[in-house]
Amino acid sequence: MSVLYLAFETDERQGRLQKLQKSGAHIVVSEPRWPGFFELAKREKPYAIAIDFSQAPSHALETADYMSKARETKDAALFLLRVPSDRLEAVQKRLPQATPVTENELSGKLAQMEQEAEARARQKKEAAAAAKKAARAAARAAAGEKVKPAPAVKAKPAPKTKPAPKAKPAPAPKKAAKKPAPARKAQPKKKK
Repeated sequence: MSVLYLAFETDERQGRLQKLQKSGAHIVVSEPRWPGFFELAKREKPYAIAIDFSQAPSHALETADYMSKARETKDAALFLLRVPSDRLEAVQKRLPQATPVTENELSGKLAQMEQEAEARARQKKEAAAAAKKAARAAARAAAGEKVKPAPAVKAKPAPKTKPAPKAKPAPAPKKAAKKPAPARKAQPKKKK
């Protein structure tokens, strides 16, 4: 899970990046230049995107607008840093889902989002472990029913019987066996 931070290369960018990294989030930095930032966003799948408006605010606005509408990034939280006061109304009108923030506010929000993401990941992991455990138990139960021996049943002793009489030798044949009679031909039915 990562946060995409889009800002043009300036002397202040490294210091601003360090402030954001204190939140504990994994920050990926890029310039808001097409198509590089979008390729990076598709690869990283960020849960939040922060766009710095201090350099080229109109370009940053177009980038933010594109990111808010793109299928791959429209569900990510969108944060806007250093939006000029004369453009604030236009930005809010065009990007109602975006949140203008300062670095300190963003760092706090990212820390909170990181904790929530870790909690969701932990819950998913626990649910997956419980599902695996239940599947193993079900498999063992199914195997146990097949392998499990039937309960022992006491057999009753066989009733005592008289010994079988000794067999007599078969008598010799007296007459030769008769040949079967030849089959009769079926006669046609007579009409009445």
